[in-house]
Amino acid sequence: MAKSTASTKSASPTYANDAIKQSRLRRLIPASLTRRWSRWISKRLPPQKQITLSHKGIFILPSGFGLVWIGLIVLLYLFGTNYQNNLVIGLSLLLASVFHTCIIYSYKNLAGLTFNAVTPPQGYAGDNMPFPIMLTGHTRQHNPDTTHQQICLQFSYQRHVRVKQMHEQTIATVPFEHPTRGKLNPGRIKVSSYFPLGLCRAWSYVDLDIHHVIFAKPEMCDIELSSHISDNDNPNEHGKLRPGVDDYKGLRSYIPGESLKQVAWKQWAQDKGMLSKEFAEPEGLPVWLTLANTSGNDIEHRLSKLAWQVDKLSQSQQIFGLILDDHIINQQTGEAHRVACHTAIATYHAPTNMNPDFSPSNVATSSVGESS
Repeated sequence: MAKSTASTKSASPTYANDAIKQSRLRRLIPASLTRRWSRWISKRLPPQKQITLSHKGIFILPSGFGLVWIGLIVLLYLFGTNYQNNLVIGLSLLLASVFHTCIIYSYKNLAGLTFNAVTPPQGYAGDNMPFPIMLTGHTRQHNPDTTHQQICLQFSYQRHVRVKQMHEQTIATVPFEHPTRGKLNPGRIKVSSYFPLGLCRAWSYVDLDIHHVIFAKPEMCDIELSSHISDNDNPNEHGKLRPGVDDYKGLRSYIPGESLKQVAWKQWAQDKGMLSKEFAEPEGLPVWLTLANTSGNDIEHRLSKLAWQVDKLSQSQQIFGLILDDHIINQQTGEAHRVACHTAIATYHAPTNMNPDFSPSNVATSSVGESS
């Protein structure tokens, strides 16, 4: 099974101008009409975890070049009939057959293409968020040129990524620019293609029901820990791990002379070498990160400071807890605890971010990426 990954390359000024023109044209469409269109698309193509394109969801219309082609066909046919020139009439019919063939191949280029969402990486507010999409198509070993080609993927009002040549499975990374903190639903993905000759534009809408949490953007600050300790104690010395016998921490290389009771015999039986089990216990009293004790200009500024402190304490393997008003995360350490704290901070009084498919205020006028 062949796999390939589509990577974003430098943008083309032509695609950037096309994106700007499309955004200007969409502003001329009445809001009531766009809402009705969005509701109709949502009903006809509902969100699903896996979607395969078929005749139900593929739309085909002539492109700008295709309209000029049709005008040329009509003009040649009128000249041929007016001057009774069979050669000109035959040329017009030949051009018409080419246009008809392009309609069929435009449909075949998208039909049967299957989309699956891949788990996206962790992202922070304000950064470009990549959403990997798995594309599965049909390939022919004896004639690979008949596979799906020149397919563009994009979220509404975002830069698009182009897959030039598909294999049996291809991962395309669709960008989403500058998301805000909280739960993100990027919305539908527009799949389009001008293959083979650019005479027709075939497109569809794919909603993979993607929901992802965007973490608050960390901002460097002083660590502000609170605990029930005396004024003479340093809160940064509490909650750290020190060697002990309470909690299992991990494995390390065996040092000759150590007690054989600490040896990880299971790993040794798996031919992983001599490893020793390492235990640790928290030092001092439990410490907390609290929103109430975090200073800042506004709530977003304070949450950004909390996000930075979570990352910093997790890097030092310090045990800590998080208090956001009534929401409390108990003291713990590790990657799972860090993600849980970031998720709580990201979703604190934050509504679900929906990417409106028809919202002129979110138009991305930046240039459009191209992928292979």
